[in-house]
Amino acid sequence: MKITNIRVTPLKMPLRKPYVWAQGVTEHFTVNLVEIEDDSGHCGIGECTTAPDPRALAEVLRHLGKRLIGRSAFECTALCRTIFQTEFKAYGANNPRFANQLLAGLEMALWDLMGKSAGRPVYDLFGGSHRDEVGYFYFLQGSTVEELAADAERAVNLGEPVIYMKVGLGEDFDIQATAAVRSIIGNASLRLDANEAWDVATAIRMIKKLERFDPDFVEQPTGSGSIPALAQVRMAVGVPIAADQAVFTLNDVYEVCRTQAADIIVLGPREIGGIQPMVKAAAVAEAAGMKVCIHSSFTTGITTCAEHQIGRILPNLDYGNQIMWQLMRDNIIAEPDLTPRQGKLSLPAKPGLGFELNREAVVEAAERFTHE
Repeated sequence: MKITNIRVTPLKMPLRKPYVWAQGVTEHFTVNLVEIEDDSGHCGIGECTTAPDPRALAEVLRHLGKRLIGRSAFECTALCRTIFQTEFKAYGANNPRFANQLLAGLEMALWDLMGKSAGRPVYDLFGGSHRDEVGYFYFLQGSTVEELAADAERAVNLGEPVIYMKVGLGEDFDIQATAAVRSIIGNASLRLDANEAWDVATAIRMIKKLERFDPDFVEQPTGSGSIPALAQVRMAVGVPIAADQAVFTLNDVYEVCRTQAADIIVLGPREIGGIQPMVKAAAVAEAAGMKVCIHSSFTTGITTCAEHQIGRILPNLDYGNQIMWQLMRDNIIAEPDLTPRQGKLSLPAKPGLGFELNREAVVEAAERFTHE
């Protein structure tokens, strides 16, 4: 079973409503769809994010994919290591964060191809499942306190146990929105994400003000470039701290654990480089007595399915993980249904990552990217 072809297709995905967060307002995002075919007729599918330029990164992915031709998907670990060594590190471009975001799409497609070739779900290739269901949080959407409150009402009516919302949007707004949401959701878990919005002093002050709303944790309150800043905040507040943008590599995860800079690791395959690196990162966290919360950002249901496989594998998985495909206007997954019920999702045990693409939606997304 030798790889014969790789295709990379940029897809432009409009959102249902503007996505409001500390880094700005996003109305659409782009992914690069990765398809890897072998000589047995199987096709593995993955995706990766595209910042700063989808076309440029599509060309880079096609170039990297040439190293896969003629090789077996079951050489995935060695292939990814060789690509990083020869295409990045050997030329002085020792930037694993950038490389990981490209390798994630290739690695994801390779695991899908391996699972399809073996006729088994990807989690079986890692020794089997720790759980049948994976827990996800409800992601509040809105640009005003009133909109967030209305969405919180909807979450309560759906029986969602874990609620997640963005902060770092201004002191008055953060406090008013958090107060309104907490009053609506009652005793449900509440998680706040500042997306690097604050310096250390501001983070400490704001978290102390938000502490009365009993958040599960505050995610990445300070800039991702300084793990010591995160540790300083954690030592000064009474709310658990989550590391997100600070952890894109195994070294980052180790350093956060070593310095006790956070209480939980928030990390996804698109940052760490794929499915197997995610399992490795979780093992580092497990050794430090920490859980991992799966992170997802500007990805489609393809990544949701990969993350769900990961969620089945990890022994130290959190109970409220992130899911993003539902924020898109168009769903490119034809099956299965990826909608959690009361915060839980259980998917059929199908080979590979376990999904079928909506090819019509993929074509439309590719044409949208080309023509808009």
